[in-house]
Amino acid sequence: MLVWPLGLLVRMWGRTLRFEIAPEDYRAFRKIDEPVAFVLWHNRLFLVAEMVRRYRQGRPIHALVSASKDGAWLDAFFSLVGIATVRGSSSRLGREAASALIDTLRSGRDIGLTPDGPKGPCYDFKAGGLIVPRRAQAPILLVGAEFGPARQLKSWDRFYLPRPFSTIRIHCELVSPETLAGDRDEVAARLRQRLLEINPDRG
Repeated sequence: MLVWPLGLLVRMWGRTLRFEIAPEDYRAFRKIDEPVAFVLWHNRLFLVAEMVRRYRQGRPIHALVSASKDGAWLDAFFSLVGIATVRGSSSRLGREAASALIDTLRSGRDIGLTPDGPKGPCYDFKAGGLIVPRRAQAPILLVGAEFGPARQLKSWDRFYLPRPFSTIRIHCELVSPETLAGDRDEVAARLRQRLLEINPDRG
């Protein structure tokens, strides 16, 4: 199985990266003393484990992984890189998956959400992605990453693979549960705009 060596490679790769984060963004990241939903675009997922390891020690992030057999290898991979998992499907088992993530937040643990996942379109903030934090009455942390040298894969999300030892600028914006209230589509549109602003694509 290639899961173990791949997990080790990703962990070592992440250690080589240099993160730059402005003081106000660092404070937004560190001052959260309650469970939070990290919200980021799908093509920035490479950074999650290393970012949480550096800035939110002792609070592992939980990600949704398919309950199917195909999700088993991803479950094993995530555990190797320091990401806990919640099993379920965002398509076939939507209600069960949402309930599992809500329970995770209510039990005091952080989760990660990709509003344009799992299959896109890229940078489409699906309003359904608000269901979990709204029902759990949890804040969300919008996460942005501005890459230096990096490769973009020819996938639907144009996934970013930063070069080892490259620099990445991290941007964060904390959004309170009260701000998430109101028309779901309008809130999703506002959050999408903010995510686009703090996630500039390379020219």
